[in-house]
Amino acid sequence: MDIDSRELRDALGRFATGVCVITTIDSQKPLAMTVNSFASVSLDPPLVLWSLQNNSDIYAAFAGPEHFAINILSKDQQHLSNLYAQKGDHLLHPDHYRIGKYGSPILRDALTTLECKLETSHEGGDHLIIIGRVCDMHTRSTGKPLLFFSGAYRELH
Repeated sequence: MDIDSRELRDALGRFATGVCVITTIDSQKPLAMTVNSFASVSLDPPLVLWSLQNNSDIYAAFAGPEHFAINILSKDQQHLSNLYAQKGDHLLHPDHYRIGKYGSPILRDALTTLECKLETSHEGGDHLIIIGRVCDMHTRSTGKPLLFFSGAYRELH
């Protein structure tokens, strides 16, 4: 059976996801990119994954850094999601972050930030699946998540 890629994309869009911004340092520059392909892998050891599109304009910067951070956005951070989803505009604004314990940029006011060390990566079709070992966490005690469903931002009610 042949699967139409547009129909598959629409079907997968029916799965509600949170929105994350992945951050790292590349050539002394703090970079960010918006993703919704994030998942927990293991609690022991603490592993998480996210997926990087092979034709991303900043593939080289995110395909293999030693450390990176996964910043889970709050509903109030939709503007950051939109900003760092744009091609060619991945340089982090100085007001948006601080440097974490392991050298990666940490977004201010994220619901949760996971500082990770690259564990491994695997080719997966048109994406690179990146698995990170969680080295440190920062969690905000309040706030609602930024959600994405069927091609649009959504809210919990």
